[in-house]
Amino acid sequence: MSFQDFNLNPSLLKAIDDTGFQTPSDIQQLSIPHLLQGKDIMASAPTGTGKTAAFVLPALQRLLDNEPGEGRGPRVLVLTPTRELAKQVADNIYTFTKYARMRTCSIVGGMPYPPQIKLLRQPLDFMVATPGRLIDHINSGRIDFSRLEVLVLDEADRMLDMGFIDDVKKIAALTPGSRQTVLFSATLEGEILRVAQKILTDPERVQVAGVKFKHESISQKIHQVDDYRHKRAMLAHVLNGESVNQTIVFTATKKGADELAKQLSEEGHRCAALHGDMKQNWRRRTIENMQKNKISVLVATDVAARGLDIKGISHVINFDLPMQAEDYIHRIGRTGRGGSTGTAVSLVGTKDWLLLSRIEKLLDTKLKLSVVEGLEPKKPAVKQHGQKVQGRKGKPNIRFKKQAGSFRRRSESGERAKSKPSAEVA
Repeated sequence: MSFQDFNLNPSLLKAIDDTGFQTPSDIQQLSIPHLLQGKDIMASAPTGTGKTAAFVLPALQRLLDNEPGEGRGPRVLVLTPTRELAKQVADNIYTFTKYARMRTCSIVGGMPYPPQIKLLRQPLDFMVATPGRLIDHINSGRIDFSRLEVLVLDEADRMLDMGFIDDVKKIAALTPGSRQTVLFSATLEGEILRVAQKILTDPERVQVAGVKFKHESISQKIHQVDDYRHKRAMLAHVLNGESVNQTIVFTATKKGADELAKQLSEEGHRCAALHGDMKQNWRRRTIENMQKNKISVLVATDVAARGLDIKGISHVINFDLPMQAEDYIHRIGRTGRGGSTGTAVSLVGTKDWLLLSRIEKLLDTKLKLSVVEGLEPKKPAVKQHGQKVQGRKGKPNIRFKKQAGSFRRRSESGERAKSKPSAEVA
């Protein structure tokens, strides 16, 4: 199958040719025909599989086929949980509208209001927005949705995790009932399914490889660590490996990211932190420096797990395991992209076995422990999935399942889940 089979506008096909892509990905093959027919869809696909183009291309085709209505509001609205993902979506739109005249704007937190207010006074084709900042403009009477044709909820599960789902419902309620609605999520169950049932109309359900996608292009390694000192030594071992090009190191908290980035910089690594408390200009500059290879190690919270697309990431290191198993998939998806291979390393401490168990359940696979000579753990390896663990004197320790709930670590999304929309992480 080729993109020609979708009968897209010649200007879109020419832009696609310029990207070098010839064959639509699985999610594109399954989603685009439904969307071209004007149907609502709820879709799930692993990161890095081309899902952004799966909704951008048919939306562009619709705009090219139809005359715009009167007014100045957007014809297509894409809601994303983070600024980074919003930028990625906007970049895709710019790529595919290379030969089509479209006006696109981004409305995200962390940016000054006056330039955004100026943009909102102009007729718009595409608007890419984070929920909190968009609600601010809605409350000030600056948004007109009267001519909206398509509403896209990208990474809907992440918006739920970050406490934005009520804002999403409010925004959807303000848009025309005749709109086409597209929802992408890592999972299509639970609260996300209930939200989809309220917002979408008779949607087609599309799922590619499910959430159990195993990232076959990525080598996944688990290292057991005894304590923080042991974890730092293991991190140093990985970063100093010969095959390491550029690396993203994920931490659980913003403070932890800053502290670790400072330590690694003092050790001689070209390193920087990336998290939600940084000003937007500084975050953008950090990502650009990573793209230009001025930075070799990026220490980030989960704000960078989705929407960050940097070529040349050879390794992803989970210095802290994510609280949500789905975030593991998005984290490691920062490497092994575009047909390349990558390595994902997770450092598992004594309180991390439950988190690892959830990840393995989601992946439907067991991740083997790897031992580095000279950095062997002193404590006995914990057997996973509820099996008994032998103590140092041969006596069984408590069952692993009894540890459930004993460990609580607040991820960045958890810290901001109930914050005011105007102070959103994104």
